[in-house]
Amino acid sequence: MSAETTALATNASDNHLPAELALPIGRVGLIAMDMDSTAITIECIDEIADFAGVKAEVSAVTEAAMRGEIDFAESLRRRVACLAGLPVSVLAEVYETRLRPTPGLDRLMQAATRHGVRTLLISGGFTYFTERLRQRFGFTYTRANTLEVRDGSLTGRVNGRIVDAQCKAETLRLLAATLPVDRSATVALGDGANDLPMLATATLGVAFHAKPKVQAAAKAAINRGGIDTVLAMLPGSV
Repeated sequence: MSAETTALATNASDNHLPAELALPIGRVGLIAMDMDSTAITIECIDEIADFAGVKAEVSAVTEAAMRGEIDFAESLRRRVACLAGLPVSVLAEVYETRLRPTPGLDRLMQAATRHGVRTLLISGGFTYFTERLRQRFGFTYTRANTLEVRDGSLTGRVNGRIVDAQCKAETLRLLAATLPVDRSATVALGDGANDLPMLATATLGVAFHAKPKVQAAAKAAINRGGIDTVLAMLPGSV
């Protein structure tokens, strides 16, 4: 057994990182990840809702959607409607005072850059946050929902197609089709039910501190440690 295989087999007992699923980093062309509660520690919409005095109500809907109990697109419309009338400046306040990157994100992104791996931040959340994280961490691609703004305030609607489970999987497939043949393997990380099709589409789909439904369906799971724990499944990355 190699040192890397041994490291996988003896990983923290709370994690499920099967050695047979390991992918040499030299074969990986794309690492995709969800944003809220995956690349960052918060659910942005819940924190925005706090400024409208409806955090508890919105958080309850968010949790139900992440557990797969209600339709994601409909849940997003319901939650965004609660934000109508809030000044757009609230988004900056959430980003500056509440948003925290998940531990290990820096290390994972540095490893991806070092090995020439493209990165995708894809979210059922909002472009305001994905674009700032792109600039901060160097994501190759981002995709998220755009909050509609009128006269400096949120309207309670989103523009365009909602980034739901199907959209996440489709985006991963489209980007995977652009990868070189020798770097065609993909990795995806997510925590909610709307990430399941994306995890299933990836060569290696990893449930990250995920809801029970996601852990049950994913072939690998990280329940302890930072997001850079996934590097244990990418031999040659460190």
